[in-house]
Amino acid sequence: MTLIKSISGIRGTIGGGAGEGLNPLDIVKFTSAYATLIRKTCTVKSNKIVVGRDARISGEMVKNVVVGTLMGMGWDVVDIDLASTPTTELAVTMEGASGGIILTASHNPKQWNALKLLNEKGEFLNAAEGQEVLRIAAAEEFDYAEVDQLGSYRQDLSYNQKHIDSVLALDLVDVEAIRKANFRVAIDCVNSVGGIILPQLLEQLGVQHVEKLYCEPTGNFQHNPEPLEKNLGDIMNLMKGGKADVAFVVDPDVDRLAMICEDGKMYGEEYTLVTVADYVLKHTPGNTVSNLSSTRALRDVTRKYGQEYYASAVGEVNVTTKMKEVGAVIGGEGNGGVIYPASHYGRDALVGIALFLSHLAHEGKKVSELRASYPAYFMAKNRVDLTPETDVDAILAKVKELYKNEEINDIDGVKIDFPDKWVHLRKSNTEPIIRVYSEAATPEAAEEIGQQIMKVIEELAK
Repeated sequence: MTLIKSISGIRGTIGGGAGEGLNPLDIVKFTSAYATLIRKTCTVKSNKIVVGRDARISGEMVKNVVVGTLMGMGWDVVDIDLASTPTTELAVTMEGASGGIILTASHNPKQWNALKLLNEKGEFLNAAEGQEVLRIAAAEEFDYAEVDQLGSYRQDLSYNQKHIDSVLALDLVDVEAIRKANFRVAIDCVNSVGGIILPQLLEQLGVQHVEKLYCEPTGNFQHNPEPLEKNLGDIMNLMKGGKADVAFVVDPDVDRLAMICEDGKMYGEEYTLVTVADYVLKHTPGNTVSNLSSTRALRDVTRKYGQEYYASAVGEVNVTTKMKEVGAVIGGEGNGGVIYPASHYGRDALVGIALFLSHLAHEGKKVSELRASYPAYFMAKNRVDLTPETDVDAILAKVKELYKNEEINDIDGVKIDFPDKWVHLRKSNTEPIIRVYSEAATPEAAEEIGQQIMKVIEELAK
């Protein structure tokens, strides 16, 4: 059993004793701590908190505990039930609520669930707020409401359609062009909430022909739910049969978007953001942001339009903070996370799909041809295992010194930018390892520079 408490929320496996897994006792404690923080810090005059969930088997149990706890803390709950993460984020602002809780463990397997915590803007809590929730929970510093002050409960199942309406209303979403292109689209929604909302979105975008895979929201995921090539054999085989022009694959909470070309080959999750950014920048001049571990292709595309690219620390809240700071028109993460401020500051696969199909309709290319039009980079992901006694920070400082003649970014670990490749070193917060991500123009070159830096780390650790 596992329970992980972090500044971005609480997640764990279902079952076990108190403090061992994500069980009702721990859910009550962290929901109470969150409710206490929001009462102290919220700037909107609202007594509402929105709760949404993905289709996990444990979702209803977790939701019932969260809802009852919030009511016990005096909050009025708006339960939007089965909804994607971006739908819940949008619901917070549309309701004028004080906050929101999303019940999803994102791409983790079915035994996991989590509480993801939102502020009144429908955005994730920042590090300081997350730390305060952990402190309040540990100290059990919460007071429950007396009988006349208990919160109310209301279920509202209209938010999927409201989310779709907001996507269709975006200036750069060209429904007419998509309809005329007569696309055939396949989707794999891994038995979660994407199976509810994506068919509705595609129909309203004018896509007549949709091949559906794993769209029943049972929570019994038919494959590992992370949208990586090794997990997507079924939909890749479907595409090899020539049944569709493009396939869209989402994770259980629909904030990550992976795509598959008409020939059954992966588009590359790093290139979801790159492609959408190309379309946005063509129509809207402005800056872009992605995290330090994302592909250099976004920088290249941004500079093609004479605009500036900025890198943020890893983590969605860091990306959105940087985007606001530099006025970015598009940003996100290389894991297929598209953040489009014209919609909202959250990763949103629906926005990604609508903008991608608009771009594809305008370009008139096959999906594989569109992919070939972008700079080709390849990534290698490795790790160096160290002993608990190793001073990881000291090693990273020495690496930085060794490569001081290259371009260095140390806002999150150490990233070394060589002229034709890069390596990003990050220490884990939970175990004695250094993650080594590298990117270059060929898979071999990416692996080679990664291995070279790993040898340096191993030498320094002796």
